[in-house]
Amino acid sequence: MLHVDMDSFFVSVELLDSPELRGLPTAVAHDTTRSVVSSASYEARVFGVRSAMPIARAKQLCPQLVLVDPHFEKYRAASKAVMEIFHEFTPLVEPLSIDEAFLDVAGSTRLFGPPLEIARQLRARVKEQTGLPASVGLASTKHIAKLASQRAKPDGVLEVAPEHTLRFLHPLPVEAIWGVGGATAKALHGRAIRTVGDLAHEPLESLR
Repeated sequence: MLHVDMDSFFVSVELLDSPELRGLPTAVAHDTTRSVVSSASYEARVFGVRSAMPIARAKQLCPQLVLVDPHFEKYRAASKAVMEIFHEFTPLVEPLSIDEAFLDVAGSTRLFGPPLEIARQLRARVKEQTGLPASVGLASTKHIAKLASQRAKPDGVLEVAPEHTLRFLHPLPVEAIWGVGGATAKALHGRAIRTVGDLAHEPLESLR
């Protein structure tokens, strides 16, 4: 299973038309007091700027932040182009949002080689045809593939072989598990459970 996640998607699309902004802390958002960040470049994230953050807070964290007005028609067109490339590798594409999808490539290995090679070919084709960077996680399940893609960012690939799944999972913060939100994380931290490994070794009765 592959999880493909486009890197800073809205910003990356804007940079195609504004290459002079490459390397600068950039965010896609309307420059108004009530606006929030739609997408932030990795240069902006260094300062703590994140998606859904109020613009006023983003400017406090990064006074030199460059704001670009959003153009959603461009993002939809770029997403369509990327998804079409995904379908060139497998018909089993499950979009999660405008900029990410799961791909089941179990039946594609005869045509394209091992899953890791498929991931590399896919990233290269996306970059060549759209100019956009993508990160890919590979694993035997969707959940692990998604976690792997987050750790492959930006613009990388990470494969988690089935026999290495626990070695990959256990050091991760417990918040990495789907369904562990703020309240659950706080409760687990209160019991000194901070990593997936801590959770795995906690007695079942204690968790109940």
